[in-house]
Amino acid sequence: MTRGPYRRIKWILLAVTLGVYYTVPFIRWDRGPGQPSQAVLLDLDRGRFHLFSLELWPQDVTYVMGLLILAAFILFLMNAVAGRLWCGYLCPQTVWTDLFLAVERLIEGDRRERLRLDAAPWTMEKIALRTMKHAIWLLIAWWTGGAWVLYFADAPTLVAQLATYQAPPVAYVAILTLTATTYGLAGHMREQVCTYMCPWPRIQAALTDEHAYNILYRDDRGEPRVSAKQAATLRAAGRPAGDCVDCFACVVACPSGIDIRDGLQMDCIQCGLCIDACDATMDRLGRPTGLIGYDTEANRRSRAAGAGPVSRPVRPRTLLYAASIAGIGGIMLYGLATRSFTGMSVLHDRNPLYVSLSDGAVRNGYTVRLSNKRPGERRYALTIDGLPHARLDVVGGIPGDLPVPSDATQEFRVLVVAPADAAPAASVPLTFRIADAATGETASVVDTFKAPTP
Repeated sequence: MTRGPYRRIKWILLAVTLGVYYTVPFIRWDRGPGQPSQAVLLDLDRGRFHLFSLELWPQDVTYVMGLLILAAFILFLMNAVAGRLWCGYLCPQTVWTDLFLAVERLIEGDRRERLRLDAAPWTMEKIALRTMKHAIWLLIAWWTGGAWVLYFADAPTLVAQLATYQAPPVAYVAILTLTATTYGLAGHMREQVCTYMCPWPRIQAALTDEHAYNILYRDDRGEPRVSAKQAATLRAAGRPAGDCVDCFACVVACPSGIDIRDGLQMDCIQCGLCIDACDATMDRLGRPTGLIGYDTEANRRSRAAGAGPVSRPVRPRTLLYAASIAGIGGIMLYGLATRSFTGMSVLHDRNPLYVSLSDGAVRNGYTVRLSNKRPGERRYALTIDGLPHARLDVVGGIPGDLPVPSDATQEFRVLVVAPADAAPAASVPLTFRIADAATGETASVVDTFKAPTP
């Protein structure tokens, strides 16, 4: 098993990311009476996304789009600075594959022992080891799917329902689907997903440049490759000998099975395990480490030309990505800080557009929908602007006192009547305004008042 700083970093990130994924659904958050108490909850039944004290409605889909754009620019910045950091350390496929491989090593041993087991005939011991491995893989995959559905319902309640077979059928279908995909992708396909199914290796090639750090082999120091004994003999004779002893430790450590000495390749997920393997070999030989490490193409060319090291992590590309991240993040934070908890939409009747009354007055009908995004009932006052002397009526209600329940929307049938002496000659803009006296929040929508053309 490969050991070293990059392997430790991967273990730490694996523990943190999986710990967050499996435990977050059970974190409680008090939102008051009648509100869900789960800190992170995607409530599809009510159309709400709860993130601690933040609550997003379907109308807030722009924030979801903003998060996706923000995530894309963060990914671009990571790639511009240090290549496929996401792929090597944080991608769910990488994290779960590492977990599955750890189980495989624990049960079947290191790579040599696993190869011997693969070639050995089927015995009771081999059947027992394989059965144990796949059973644990399926258990991890099952709990992965189970944890995912807990984000869509109250976790303790859903766990009890699942245990007593009283959960909704869709929950069992989702768990089985995610169990199968996790078991197949992390247990069997592994880095083939990164190479053949994921589009990012192909996209990142267009986003990188010569100053981006990637895991590279220092061929100026490692070539020509000779064994340790041959290197001593050649150097004693004044002939060139590289530090690479061609031990293939980097190839064995690579989860994709590539040879990093052949140059940067699409299959490489930049996980750093080849660095740990090569450094361990250099330590045993008493040679400097860093034969394989994070480097840039510009730095390699500079060394080949006999010049000094070149490092440009701050350049127009990275500045543009960082500025985009800051700008988008700032806009989203400002929008969240200033967003209204009151919403209104107005829909004009389509048939008929207007009604001419017997006294010459003209009446228009509207459906007004009010949204209350706060806990607790609120009462709104509805007024109109743009049509002097018009009368405002609410069917079954009072314009100055329209109640809307907590965390809900309410429709009202609204009639606007323009007297005969004040009826417009054609369509005119009409502004609907609501106000909550308790909080001071207001909202307005502009629609039209239709009238017969003379």
